Amino acid sequence: MAASVARHAEWVSPQAVRQLSSTLGDPAAVAASRIDAYDRFQNLPLEPNPLYRGYGYFSNVDLTGIRGDSQGEPATVPPPLPGAIRIVHDAAGTRAELPTSLTSSGIGIQTLTELWKIGADGGAALLKDAEEPTDRLTALSTVLLNRGYRLEIPDGFTDPVRVQELTILTRPQEALSVRRSVRAGRGSQLLLSEETYSTAPPDETQRLVASSTHVEVGSHAKVVFLSVHAPDLRTVSVYRRSANVGEAGRLAWMWNGLGGFRTKLRNRTALTGTGSDVVDLQTFYGARDQSYDSSVELTHVATDTHGQSITRGVFTDDARGMSRGLVRIEHEARRTLSYISEHAMLLSRGSRSDTLPILEILCRDVKATHSTSVHPVDPEQVFYLESRGIGEPEAIRMIGEGFLAYVHERAPIADMRETLYPSLEARWNGEPLTWKGATTPILPALSVAGTDSSPEWRFDAKLR
Repeated sequence: MAASVARHAEWVSPQAVRQLSSTLGDPAAVAASRIDAYDRFQNLPLEPNPLYRGYGYFSNVDLTGIRGDSQGEPATVPPPLPGAIRIVHDAAGTRAELPTSLTSSGIGIQTLTELWKIGADGGAALLKDAEEPTDRLTALSTVLLNRGYRLEIPDGFTDPVRVQELTILTRPQEALSVRRSVRAGRGSQLLLSEETYSTAPPDETQRLVASSTHVEVGSHAKVVFLSVHAPDLRTVSVYRRSANVGEAGRLAWMWNGLGGFRTKLRNRTALTGTGSDVVDLQTFYGARDQSYDSSVELTHVATDTHGQSITRGVFTDDARGMSRGLVRIEHEARRTLSYISEHAMLLSRGSRSDTLPILEILCRDVKATHSTSVHPVDPEQVFYLESRGIGEPEAIRMIGEGFLAYVHERAPIADMRETLYPSLEARWNGEPLTWKGATTPILPALSVAGTDSSPEWRFDAKLR
């Protein structure tokens, strides 16, 4: 992987780490984990796996002077969605709004500040199942952890729960590092959207947004987790998402990359319950000098599990992309069906993408397949559209949008393509997705495809 700026050790000082820990009132175990993560940050490479170091594109990252204790006024946000839980992370901290009807039903949410006041137990609850840092940027996100919450939906609560979460960067050289721990109890239904935005950067300095998520999907529970990544084009981003899916549980990860300067995404999902079902859908649009580095791991542990990962990216100008996927089927995971697909479309000579799917199969009674490609726009398709009176730029745009829509149409959210199209259109036109306060077009009310009581989960026919 291309090396970052050599002076990364100067990005954050030990004094700044201790000051952040003191400001947040870290429990002793959390304070110790920050120090350990800082040591790792000093010594770890950007990419721990030597097989992939030649593929990453994280040059020109310089987070000198980054601040995890930057404070300011709360961001102005649009009105909350009716009946939904809303969580906002900004310079003022983390604030959560929970409808009274959900509170009385036993649904609980605690912010990082509230958990830290509990002490060691609160820290353990939020950081349970957190992965140890294995690379420099992941370690940095642990060092600067300053926002977060724990959400728990009790067993047997079957009414759909909607959570809308906003992360908003508003200050120069700001770092927002968010940790969320979510438990969806037996039979519950959860639709959680995570949106990341920023105000226009005042200068050429970089900012950091980090997002760490762990989801426990209980037996027969259904969880949809949608991320929309749209910060300014000077923001460095680190996403880590992990999940355990219980018996007959269903989980859908969705990630839509639209903004950011350098973005690293890691998804790890373990299908530990019999009959569990996971779909991981990702789209990227890269322009100018953006780069995305995505990794998906699906581990089939139990029998009769279904997994599917589809990643598609469109890159133009000098944008870069890498997607690597690993499907691992353990010895006892009989009757597994798993599929991984990674495809990219290049719209310019300067763009580049690498796709690296891997199957690791330790059980015979399974069906696992993969597909991959990196290609320019098909000239025959362009010619066909031109013959119908459509100009070349518009033809290429239609083909690229349709290429990404293949993923959106497989999402278990109704009207996903139409919901995300305005943001994609703005990026295609070269417009920044800048946070504009209460007038910013954030995600509207969303619903899982099918009925509320029995959502439909659409998998590719070749798995059946």
